Amino acid sequence: MSAIAMPARTKRSRGRRISPGRIAAWTYLGIVVAITLFPFYWILRTALSNNYALATDPSSPLPVGFTFGAFERALGIAGTAAAQAQGGSGASLDLALFLRNSLIYAGVQTVIIVACSTAAAYAFARLQWRGRNVVFGVLLSALMVPAVFTLLPNFVTIKDLGLTNSFAGLILPGAFFSAFCLFFLRQFMLGISSEIEEAAVIDGAGPVRVLLRIVLPMCAAPIATVSLLMFINAWNDYMWPLLVTNQQSTEPLTLALGVFKQSSPQAAPDWAGLMAATLLSALPMLLLLFAFGRRIINSIGFSGLK
Repeated sequence: MSAIAMPARTKRSRGRRISPGRIAAWTYLGIVVAITLFPFYWILRTALSNNYALATDPSSPLPVGFTFGAFERALGIAGTAAAQAQGGSGASLDLALFLRNSLIYAGVQTVIIVACSTAAAYAFARLQWRGRNVVFGVLLSALMVPAVFTLLPNFVTIKDLGLTNSFAGLILPGAFFSAFCLFFLRQFMLGISSEIEEAAVIDGAGPVRVLLRIVLPMCAAPIATVSLLMFINAWNDYMWPLLVTNQQSTEPLTLALGVFKQSSPQAAPDWAGLMAATLLSALPMLLLLFAFGRRIINSIGFSGLK
């Protein structure tokens, strides 16, 4: 028995041996993870510091003058005197109002753009019509146009329509078309078996009914993925809201954070308060990624994107 067990044990020990290539791969992965997470750590370290004390030890890896005052200023629960005593400017940030604005901006734009892209992707993937591939190629070429090129024409249009300082002006220019979203959903729909769809057509179902009753349930995972990606993209948008609105009633949180930083030109910036507000604004996105991160990776794999 022992003579038979020895080769197996030797084989297992050889299997556990770590090769230099594996060590190098894990080292590289660890460096990439550390570089990725370091900005989040530095944001948290700055947010937990006293703004006056930060200047005395700017390279300290730990919070300088540990305090939660920056979060109190960001949440608007600290008084003006208390905020100024900790190095704040005394400016208030109505976090609830700006969170509401960001939710309206990102949520409505995501719903419209995903609905339009799903219908267009179905037409390009499942319906047969003349010139389909040519039209899809033209639309896909929009991926190669830098977004900054469309800012000025969109702004002139929105201004002529009188939609500045409104949610319609914020949402409409980017709501009806996304080349990435269209391409992503089309790639997934191309892989769906046509047997169920053909059976529904034989039973008398039209294209709209096939889309709503058959294709949409089968595309729930990629639709959830692009919805999440579009929501994050709109949530982090800064340049377009900066052009279109300058009123607090419609400003999203990203724009409010910039104003919060510049609210005291005579004094030093409230870096601790700014980092605390940034952390609070990123918290919803981090929770979404933790909840749906695996689904995003799986859906991207099914679509064939690398």
